[in-house]
Amino acid sequence: MHVVIFGRPGCPYCVRAEQLCEQLVEKRDDFTFRYVDIHAEGISKEDLSKTVGKTVETVPQIFVDKAHVGGCTDFEAYVREHQLLG
Repeated sequence: MHVVIFGRPGCPYCVRAEQLCEQLVEKRDDFTFRYVDIHAEGISKEDLSKTVGKTVETVPQIFVDKAHVGGCTDFEAYVREHQLLG
């Protein structure tokens, strides 16, 4: 399983999502993730909206195996629902 987090500096939800991914890396052999700083990469909300397929107003925007999951709370729910932390 590979997760991509599109976030920005100073965003507490981005930090929370990244910390959850770090926990998953420690607990699972089949988990990897990449954090993309949208400011450093020059990615706008319009660019993210095109990738997501709908208007994006907030970050993080999180993808699991290239499928859009949503924001931080959506990702936390996904982790619980799929019992990824055991």
